Amino acid sequence: MGEQINSTLALISVMAALRDPQTGCPWDRAQDFSTIAPYTIEEAYEVRAAIQANDPAQIKDELGDLLFQVVYHARIAEERGWFDFNDVAAAITDKMIRRHPHVFGTEPDRDAAAQTKAWELQKAEERSARAQVGTLDGIAETLPAMAFAAKLTARAARVGFDWPDPGAVLDKLEEEIRELRAELPRAAPDRLQDELGDMMFVLVNLARKLQLNAEACLDGVNQKFIRRFRFIEAELAALGKMPADSDLAEMDRLWDAAKRSGL
Repeated sequence: MGEQINSTLALISVMAALRDPQTGCPWDRAQDFSTIAPYTIEEAYEVRAAIQANDPAQIKDELGDLLFQVVYHARIAEERGWFDFNDVAAAITDKMIRRHPHVFGTEPDRDAAAQTKAWELQKAEERSARAQVGTLDGIAETLPAMAFAAKLTARAARVGFDWPDPGAVLDKLEEEIRELRAELPRAAPDRLQDELGDMMFVLVNLARKLQLNAEACLDGVNQKFIRRFRFIEAELAALGKMPADSDLAEMDRLWDAAKRSGL
């Protein structure tokens, strides 16, 4: 435990040195919350990529990079007299204890479903205490659009504004497809964007109703596309060709071959 505390203090000291007004790094001194935020998001995605790669060393490294982002923001806040890293750690510790009374209090044990329900009720109470009384209040609008859509509709579903089952969502998807098809001849960019957005919104809801993560679904397909397209490139290279030297028919045949091979 002592070694862990020392490591954390060392990291906080490194951050303070980087931000020192006289002897710190010019680049680090010039940063603020808004300029660092994109790096924070990037590091979170890199953690996710390391987890998907199932590489312990990479996960450790990327978690360190993400922790550094937390320390960075906390240091900027400390310089402004708002809070410091210890306040951040204390706040999340208190929150986790408060939201797990079945672990840290006297309430009876809960299964995962009961804990999820209790967690959301606790979050609703905390939003209410902050005067965020609307069903959709408190959802970060800076989330990626797909995650934001999932959050919006999951929150609305809790008050009964939801499709009854996945089949009803599929019916809505077919309706949206027809509406998009009707707009294609006119090709008005704003209408096409709106109709395609409706389709994507419904697909996010379909994933939710199927108890799937829409982001994970799309990411899985992205990875599958990478594997199969690299197969196409490799097969063409064996023939002394590049994709630009091929045609759609040939690449389609190779794509089908990639599918048959299990890629």
